Order: sequence, then C-alpha cells, then structure tokens
Amino acid sequence: MKFTKTPLEGVWIVEPKRFGDARGYFMETFKASAFEEATGLRPDFVQDNESMSTRGVLRGLHFQKGEFSQAKLVRVSRGRVLDVAVDIRHGSPTFGQYVAVELSDENLRQLYIPRHFAHGFLVLSDVAQFQYKVDNIYCPQSEVTLRFDDLAVGIDWPIAKEEMLLSAKDLVGMSLDDVKAHPEFSAD
Repeated sequence: MKFTKTPLEGVWIVEPKRFGDARGYFMETFKASAFEEATGLRPDFVQDNESMSTRGVLRGLHFQKGEFSQAKLVRVSRGRVLDVAVDIRHGSPTFGQYVAVELSDENLRQLYIPRHFAHGFLVLSDVAQFQYKVDNIYCPQSEVTLRFDDLAVGIDWPIAKEEMLLSAKDLVGMSLDDVKAHPEFSAD
C-alpha cells in the first residue's frame, strides 16, 4: 500500500495494490500493521457501512460531535466520487480548510479522515458504491451537518448546485461560524 499525507494533519490518502490475472483481481483494502507503520495511527474500526448513490447526489458534510466523533476510512468500489474532508478541530491551524480527493474503482484511492472532521462526497459517475469503516458507533442525536456550500469553506464542487441531489437535512446544515461557536464539537 502507498500512504500519502495531505495538507491537513491526520488525513491520509491510501492506495492499495491490486493483483490481477485472467480470473479477476485481489487486493487488501486495509491492513492494521501497514496502516500503523505508515501513519503512526491504529484506528479500531467497529463498523463497516455501504451506500449506493446516483450522479449528482451529495451526501454531507457530516460529523458526529463529542464522544461520538468518528474516524473513517472511505473508498469507492464502483463508480467515481469527489470525497471531501473539512477540518473542524478548534484550535487547529487548518480549521475550516478542506481536502478533496477523487476516489474511484479505477484509481483505488481511499481517504482516511480522523475524528473532528466534517465529511461528504459528491457522485460524479452514473452510480457509485461507497464503502467506509468507522471507529465509533453512529449516534443520530450527535450527528451534525456542515453546509456543503458554506462560502467560508469554499469547496469547489465540480457539479452545479442546481444539478445536485441533497437530503433535506444536508440543505440546512450549520455554517462554519456556527461550528466555530461550539468548541465542544471537537472535544472527546
């Protein structure tokens, strides 16, 4: 596996190696020892999730606050998405900054997103199957949404807002200023 640091502390691009022949292919999508050796981190994943979405669907930008915060390792097993992580760690020198990485079934990239980051993705292909590991359980009462179009964050989405499909809760997320007013969001 290849591990690449991003400009945001703790966010990593992970690229597994695919071994193929006439029968198909094999690849390790996660190996704790290799991950720890490369990143110095050893997440304890407790749940795997999968979603399927169509072109233009934007899911996010989600995070869970406080003790229910989650680290994630995300990947696409079918299709293509633009995956985004926004630093919402109070006191971080990169607070409010984001990393955007295209993940696809062709480039095999994965993105590791530590706790206290808002996360979302926009589907760029006709269909995308999105898979992610999390290190904490889902708690609906602790889920918060950061607005996908907050000008203070300034994400450059490659699909026009009018062509996006969002849930009702994602359309009315908090602003970065609202998140900044709640330092408890980034405290475990």
